[in-house]
Amino acid sequence: MSDKRYEELFQRYPENPILSARDWPYPAHTVFNAGACQVGEETVLLVRVEDRRGHSHLTVARSRDGITNWRIDPQPSFAPDPGSPEEIWGVEDPRLTWVEERDEWIIAYTAYSPSGPMVSLARTKDFASFSRLGPVMPPEDKDAAIFPRRIGNRYAMIHRPVSAGSSGAHIWLSFSPDMTHWGDHHVLLHARRGAWWDANKIGLSTPPLETADGWLLLYHGVRMTAAGCLYRLGLALLDLEDPRRVLRRSDEWVFAPEMPYERQGDVNGVVFPCGWILDRASGTVRIYYGGADSCVALATAKLSDLLDYIRKCPAPPA
Repeated sequence: MSDKRYEELFQRYPENPILSARDWPYPAHTVFNAGACQVGEETVLLVRVEDRRGHSHLTVARSRDGITNWRIDPQPSFAPDPGSPEEIWGVEDPRLTWVEERDEWIIAYTAYSPSGPMVSLARTKDFASFSRLGPVMPPEDKDAAIFPRRIGNRYAMIHRPVSAGSSGAHIWLSFSPDMTHWGDHHVLLHARRGAWWDANKIGLSTPPLETADGWLLLYHGVRMTAAGCLYRLGLALLDLEDPRRVLRRSDEWVFAPEMPYERQGDVNGVVFPCGWILDRASGTVRIYYGGADSCVALATAKLSDLLDYIRKCPAPPA
């Protein structure tokens, strides 16, 4: 039951979860953390599927209404490349961005290597065939997504590197002239410290959404508790033409594990979106998220409500 003392921005689909391993046309341990996009009249999910070895691959699921009657590819759509040592332990957590100038979808995903997770990119026009652009950030790095258009004359990418001996896991922003060579690295959002819900470890959830107010970010904060980690979500707003400038950031989390399929699973207490889709006609945002690393669930929000909320949030300290 939701706590009515707090403003509810997101409404869960009452028949959640919308996808689980029971729906899969081939053996799967769990399905979760799906990238999402709209292709014509169809919703397309690129779903992380974990097998019983513990290795993950990605499979396409399509639906006319984005909720029911999913048509799932009969075999893995994007499997780890057997010739690539960067992917020897799997591919995970895709974020999908339509880059109009390239006329293709860019997929930022985590390639899991023996040296640790790293950011890799791939591209597709139809989610039937894919080509890799290769690793673009060394381990340990993940939670990446590309912006849908150039900033100035450069592509931009949000990601989350972690270095040995680091004081925390923060969200970074980097730039590239060609999507291959990345530099001009900036810390975008610092993980807070102490008792905050997003202390010590944060990461991007869904790709940045362009609005008239700025780039809207949905990000996760990881709180370590006596019972394990707890993943919750917050919002931030970046300047449209200079996304290094954080205009607003929520002090409170806005979405948290409450339901049984979010509280209990392979990893308890996790809501983890990798994709959202804006229906511009209705102003409704559909958020597809992994519940407890065990299923795919759906929540919706009005974009106007999200923007009203983030406008009231404080500007980060200069």
